[in-house]
Amino acid sequence: MVNSDYLKNLNEAQKQAVLALDGPLLIVAGAGSGKTKVLTSRIAHIIKNKSAFPNQILAVTFTNKAAKEMQIRVSKILGSSAVGLSWLGTFHSICAKLLRKHASAVNLNSNFTIVDTDDQIRLIKNICKAENIDIKQLAPRYVIAIIDKWKNKGLYPSEVKINPKDIYEKTILPVYKIYQQKLLELNACDFGDLILHSVKILEKNEDIRKIYSKNFKYILVDEYQDTNYIQSQWLHLLAEKNKNICCVGDDDQSIYSWRGAEIKNFLEFDKIYQNTRVIRLEQNYRSSKNILSVASSLISNNQNRVGKTLKSTMEDGDLIKLNCFKNGKDEAIGVSDEVEKIKKKYSLNNIAILVRAIFQTREFEERFLKIGMPYRILGGIKFYERAEIKDCVAYLRLIYQEKDDLAFERIVNNPKRSIGDSTIKIIHEYSKKNKISLEYSARKMIEKNLLKPKAKIGLSIFLDLISKWRNDLKIKNFNHVKLLQTLLDESGYSSMLKNKKDLENENRLENIKELLSAMKEFDNLESFLDHVSLATSIDQNWEGEKINMMTMHAAKGLEFDVVFLPGWEEGLFPHQKSIEEKGHNGLEEERRLAYVGITRAKKNAIISFSMNRFYQGDWIDSMASRFIDELPENNLEKNSYFDENNDTFDEFEFNQDIELDDDPKRSPGWIRYQKRIK
Repeated sequence: MVNSDYLKNLNEAQKQAVLALDGPLLIVAGAGSGKTKVLTSRIAHIIKNKSAFPNQILAVTFTNKAAKEMQIRVSKILGSSAVGLSWLGTFHSICAKLLRKHASAVNLNSNFTIVDTDDQIRLIKNICKAENIDIKQLAPRYVIAIIDKWKNKGLYPSEVKINPKDIYEKTILPVYKIYQQKLLELNACDFGDLILHSVKILEKNEDIRKIYSKNFKYILVDEYQDTNYIQSQWLHLLAEKNKNICCVGDDDQSIYSWRGAEIKNFLEFDKIYQNTRVIRLEQNYRSSKNILSVASSLISNNQNRVGKTLKSTMEDGDLIKLNCFKNGKDEAIGVSDEVEKIKKKYSLNNIAILVRAIFQTREFEERFLKIGMPYRILGGIKFYERAEIKDCVAYLRLIYQEKDDLAFERIVNNPKRSIGDSTIKIIHEYSKKNKISLEYSARKMIEKNLLKPKAKIGLSIFLDLISKWRNDLKIKNFNHVKLLQTLLDESGYSSMLKNKKDLENENRLENIKELLSAMKEFDNLESFLDHVSLATSIDQNWEGEKINMMTMHAAKGLEFDVVFLPGWEEGLFPHQKSIEEKGHNGLEEERRLAYVGITRAKKNAIISFSMNRFYQGDWIDSMASRFIDELPENNLEKNSYFDENNDTFDEFEFNQDIELDDDPKRSPGWIRYQKRIK
């Protein structure tokens, strides 16, 4: 007799999902509907019901944290440690295990090494050097990203068909071939290979495939909407014999296409697996009814979805606030004022600010530092601690203060000027011996011809630029914003980031643009540098409660009592780049991201946008996000802080379908909006 205690706390749909053991099953689990509870209860039921031994269950997650959580929960249900669940883990950990057993099938030894990102970069750099490929024009990280994309699609070098219009792919494919050969020579593989090799072994070796597909009587997959092609193919091969595959996920939370995730795996599950049963978990245990109504109304505008109707177990709750501000600075003040009002009711740890792009945290950080409000950045680094920001500030510090040795050391070879560690060491020794600054030491050593020719040339160019920029500041009276713009161009720093086709570098450029905006708030270079020093010297590791700041991508899987969602403006959210690159599919993914953001909130959600943004040192007109038009009026409380003399919302048009005088700077979002309303 099965001990069914673990079934008592399940609702009817959850119970069905646990008990439906035979055949393929797709569980459409809405936000906050208890999917982890269902998965763990299902594993426990299989074991308690003796439908399979623990080692005949394959349970796959995306993170080690999720795998550990699942292990703990199953152990709790069973009343003992979940012994024997040897195939519970991440895609990569399970594939690594399988690959070590059959390494010879892909010309590897079982003791192969798994290379990390640093190893990959080093290897790609060496290959590019040997093949005369300029890594300043083609960043190793970008090369790795393209190779990873091919591997996610299940393609070895010989199987890749390049896009003839893509000049980068033509260059990268030969690198991919050499890269894979080098890995074999090193008896190594990267993370992409773990799954790719595993799939190829199963495809080409029927005997091996039969062993595993027969052994795995039950397959369970968490967050199935985030799987890519190769992961889906791997699962399909392993489910070949028993076909008892259960995939749990939410197509409305598919937000990782940039990481290779393919939503069609979820949408076409019933085409891949015949006689699929679909069970919807629509009971939400997290959010108020108003929050769910707003989120559901928004996501219903997407066409590519399985569809579900979330029902809340909670009260109606407060209306979702929709706030309009004059500018980004006012928005940050408005958010901080709201936090001050609610912090007695809610712990700061249960309050989150979710942004579309990481550079948006700057204005909130500035505000919180000013008023002494503790905060943390989840999944990222505080604005003034980001490497590119510290580089820019170091340049400015050295221009302002020639004895700033720390600044000199940071930027003397950034970008690369053939000034290696040995040269810097020699300069340090000369400085120490003569009790003078590093910069003065470098000038003296050039004068006395104490450096190697290559280092001497690079150092001379750098010092000449420093002198030139000091002249720009003191003699030509450049303001600090213009000074930074000038030095970024003349130093080659901007080119270094622009030329390296890389998502990380794109984010760095956005951060630098935000820095230029921040600098305009200060009268001169001195006051700005003082501000940065104070901002970075404040002890950020306070004990106790802190407001959480993160991107919406980083917030997936988390929940908070109160969630602020600022910056809902065209061009920023939905993001301009996403729509330009992916069109309608990009728009739908941005809408899913909005859905994820809203459904992180349990009690209150506050959405806001600004009429103006300070961007790259200039004011631009902003447009309210098209997503705002898709929110249900009955569930909203609209507030306008646009006009200090007029707080009534009715006199301010949220759709902003108006003509303005003159010809002010227009954001890309504004331009696209005008096309849309004509």
